[in-house]
Amino acid sequence: MTLRDLTQQFASEGRIEAIILRPERGKPAVSVAEVRAEPGQGLLGDRRGNSARSGRQSSKRELTLFQAEHLPIVANWCGLAELEPSRLRRNLVVSGLNLFGMRSPFPDIVLEWAVGDQVIIQVTGPCDPCSKMAVELGMGSYNALRGHGGMMARILAGGLIRVGHRVRLNAIRHVE
Repeated sequence: MTLRDLTQQFASEGRIEAIILRPERGKPAVSVAEVRAEPGQGLLGDRRGNSARSGRQSSKRELTLFQAEHLPIVANWCGLAELEPSRLRRNLVVSGLNLFGMRSPFPDIVLEWAVGDQVIIQVTGPCDPCSKMAVELGMGSYNALRGHGGMMARILAGGLIRVGHRVRLNAIRHVE
């Protein structure tokens, strides 16, 4: 078995644990039970999705993901008893999958992920922490989140995403 083969195998599926929207710049993020994802726009109701970009090429950052299992670790590193996912300002909190592994390390292989029954995404890269997170979580939080800030993704096929939806490998595409 080659390294290419190994990077395309996953022992389990993931699950959407929370959906977070940022309605406006500088306003608190909100947790919702469902959201519509649209290619080229992001999540409708999120500030990125509010400024419809129809006709423009899709962005590598149409939505962001955070690893649910990292919440207690990051909370501990920030000196917090617990960490509410909305404070991180990442759109989808996913459990059961290593988010970093959802992106192929090979430029000629694209892993496409199904979220629920309709939405298809491609994880495009890490989402580094920002100064807003540091202000929200306090001193030392920027360094606590380095390497744990989540991942970015583009939406390939739109539809409805709900809390509890499965996240699973949908297709492996070879590009030249």
